[in-house]
Amino acid sequence: MFIIADKIKDEERLTPNIKVQHRAKRLIKMASGSKKVIIATLVGNTLISITKFAAALITGSSAMLSEGIHSLVDTGNQMLLLYGLKQAKKPPDDTFPFGHGKEIYFWSFVVAILIFALGGGISIYEGILHLQHPRPISNPLVNYIVLGLAMLFEGAAWFFAFRELSRAKGKWGYLEAIHRAKDPSVFVDFLKTQRPCLVF
Repeated sequence: MFIIADKIKDEERLTPNIKVQHRAKRLIKMASGSKKVIIATLVGNTLISITKFAAALITGSSAMLSEGIHSLVDTGNQMLLLYGLKQAKKPPDDTFPFGHGKEIYFWSFVVAILIFALGGGISIYEGILHLQHPRPISNPLVNYIVLGLAMLFEGAAWFFAFRELSRAKGKWGYLEAIHRAKDPSVFVDFLKTQRPCLVF
């Protein structure tokens, strides 16, 4: 009887560990794909900023120049996330005995501040400038071309992030996977690239 009770206790002890190991494997799988997602978004943002700067050069539009700067800030944000991933992989040392794993959270926070501060600040500045000195649109076709290309590049980056999140989430739902994820860079890119696609 005591042997059966001990076996039941052992099984009860092992069952949660198997669940924890299964969850850990899913979280590791999500973290491994985050670098690919960040690079895909980096490429997309770089192409968008080049397109907007070219349109600003062709049309002389300060609004398009502002948009190019905004996309350049987004490109810099992806570089900061890559830096955060690199820093998070550093082994423990005397200064950080538990490792550097939390750095990805810090750099994701910096990215969020930059998106709102620089991106929003430039948009407010350009809005005030154009209210004070309005100019008619000189060549609207270029703006539509830029919007189409931006939608294509942003949509490709979103699809890549969505595919990676779908692959890594396992049996979890999307919201639960985002909630449980330990690496914020995947869902930061997924949600960031989803916003412009919904606007288009």
